[in-house]
Amino acid sequence: MTTILARIADTDLDVSAHLAAVGDRRAGAVATFVGQVRDHDPDADGQVTALEYSAHPDAELVLRRICTELAADPEVLGIAVSHRTGALAVGDLAIVACVATAHRALGFDVCRELVERVKTEVPIWKRQKLADGTHTWVGL
Repeated sequence: MTTILARIADTDLDVSAHLAAVGDRRAGAVATFVGQVRDHDPDADGQVTALEYSAHPDAELVLRRICTELAADPEVLGIAVSHRTGALAVGDLAIVACVATAHRALGFDVCRELVERVKTEVPIWKRQKLADGTHTWVGL
């Protein structure tokens, strides 16, 4: 049975908690992705000073479905992923994803697919606050 942690969080994300969640003696690899707020974005006209994430009430269910689908591969031993909501400053963690497998290649592949699917399938939107006082929405 694959361990799954999938959550939408309104508090700071903890990388070590995600690593612990996928801990498995059979694992030879834990591929990890940490996405953090940066001070620029191709969709923004100017410097980004902060982000505000909003999520649909079903976002966590969608996140769990994605994890369950990826965990159907018996070589995937653990998946832990969380995405933040609320106000985040530049440098704050927006998403943490960890995938445990016996071998690194599969771990990298599944972790990448997990993050890409979160970005395209989970109903989360971000409002980018810009240095000039304006804002832009991404993901609407």
